[in-house]
Amino acid sequence: MKSLFKWSKKYIPHLILITILLFSLEWLYSYLSKFVGFAIALINDEPTEGLVPSIAESWIVNVKSTDGVMKAVLFSSICLMGIQFVRSIMRFTSNYLSGVITQNIARDMRVKFYDRVTDLSFTYLSNADSGDLIQRCTSDIDTSSNFVGNNLPGGLLDTTFTVIVGTIQMARISWQMMLVGLVIIPITITASILYFRYATKLNERLEEKESKMTTDIQEDINGIRVVKAFANERYEIEKMDKDNLEYCKAEFKVNKIMSLYWAVSDTITLLQYFVAVLIGISLTKSGQISMAQMVTCLGLLEMIVWPMRTLGRTVSNFGKSVVAANRIEEIVSKKSEFEVNGTLTPEINGDIVFNNVSFKFDDETEHLLNNVSFKINPGETVAIVGKTGSGKSTICNLLTRFLEADNGDILINGVSIRNIEKKYLRKHIRIVLQDPFLYSKSVYENISIMDKDMPEEKVIEASKIADIYDEINRFKSGYKTMVGEKGTTLSGGQKQRLAIARILTSDSPVLIFDDSLSALDTKTDLLIRQALKKHNKNQTMIIITHRITTAKEADKIVVLNNGTIEAIGTHDELKNNGLYSELWELQGRLEDEFNQVLAEGGNK
Repeated sequence: MKSLFKWSKKYIPHLILITILLFSLEWLYSYLSKFVGFAIALINDEPTEGLVPSIAESWIVNVKSTDGVMKAVLFSSICLMGIQFVRSIMRFTSNYLSGVITQNIARDMRVKFYDRVTDLSFTYLSNADSGDLIQRCTSDIDTSSNFVGNNLPGGLLDTTFTVIVGTIQMARISWQMMLVGLVIIPITITASILYFRYATKLNERLEEKESKMTTDIQEDINGIRVVKAFANERYEIEKMDKDNLEYCKAEFKVNKIMSLYWAVSDTITLLQYFVAVLIGISLTKSGQISMAQMVTCLGLLEMIVWPMRTLGRTVSNFGKSVVAANRIEEIVSKKSEFEVNGTLTPEINGDIVFNNVSFKFDDETEHLLNNVSFKINPGETVAIVGKTGSGKSTICNLLTRFLEADNGDILINGVSIRNIEKKYLRKHIRIVLQDPFLYSKSVYENISIMDKDMPEEKVIEASKIADIYDEINRFKSGYKTMVGEKGTTLSGGQKQRLAIARILTSDSPVLIFDDSLSALDTKTDLLIRQALKKHNKNQTMIIITHRITTAKEADKIVVLNNGTIEAIGTHDELKNNGLYSELWELQGRLEDEFNQVLAEGGNK
């Protein structure tokens, strides 16, 4: 309840106005039955006291005495039409305000949800299902906001006011008929509570099944090239069919219990009407109430019985909304990564020191890095090499504070990164990943993504340094070429070079290439690194690579082995020692043979 209604605090004035309108609507609605009873009383020449407001009663009675019964009934009908006209205006206003609340709450929830998702830790986002997050941000938010904006006023409040008004108006006519109307309330409330508890559990399972199905759909769409490459369409279709079947079964259970609830509710309601008619006839025969009063009470009985019947729909929607709101709150209430943050914004020029840094992931028992120590001087190009899983990328994630070291410290210009504001740190240390993410926009927009007003000259210069300028110009639409979702229309090398061009527009003092040159040939790799150095001689570059021919050109090479620093030095210093020697012997020989084959092919 708390997580669901906290979003409506800023719209309390709207809700108050809606509350007033709804109460007024139901109060006017009660006079529809009373005017019908009043007309019957006029025709049967029965007492009319207490059926309609005294002003209307005296006026219409005077009309009867002067112009006859039919004209008095006609004026009663005109009063009914006037009441309905006023109610239609009030209903429109109420629905309009409900729509405003619904849409505004949905907007607030999406902004808050998305803001929190972007602030969550790197570890959480790496393990989260994107399909599940998308569902929470779409259907769950729609369900929650629709309940607060529509079902709460249109269901719960409307039901409450209708029952209260109907009870008051019936009590003025016959307390016996009022008791007949109220007898269903404890039965309906008890059934609704039991239904709510059971339906909530079913809705939780339904949300889980829908989330799993959404995640699988999202994965299949993103990985459709892999599915087709392995001719695995049949397996994916069967998996989807299984998920869909489980979702349908879960939804069938929800619908089954809802149908049972409504069937029982309808039966009780019809029985109550039957009993009310019998009691009304008995009271009329005994002279305790008139025919007009009995008809009025049966009309007012609807204001008690049918709203209590529709309480089941409100309860059902409330159950779904509670589940959806809890799923949203689960994300919104998570701690932001910026709750642990620094405040300093020192100068950053690439002076980096790792001092006995150790790190392990939360779901592992052993440290991935153990007492790692090395120094990077401003303007240096440092290569980090090692076996797969040795912690090379983890070093870069620690440097940008995507991850936090368990022990030791990392210093930049003599300042611990724990004391440096995270966003400031990341603005000055840019990363190009092995599989960079490109937006479904044009080439130009992807390069200038950090500044929409970036000068065209800067975009062109960056693309030249990244050695992709000529290829862009060969595209039919040049820089306006759409790259497709995640850059699917580009080759791996083109995506990497486009990502390199993107970070070059920021002029950051530290650049990290996380195996982001792997899709390039050795010559292009070298040309790009030489162009980078020429572009900014003071720029510090950290290159994570498996390619020794790339690492050997670096000013310094850091060799990682089993989570520790095995050696630090230049290519000439390391090529005859340890792990680096093994890698160089294998890759260097293959590289020489490959270049020789290419040379022979070119000569031929």
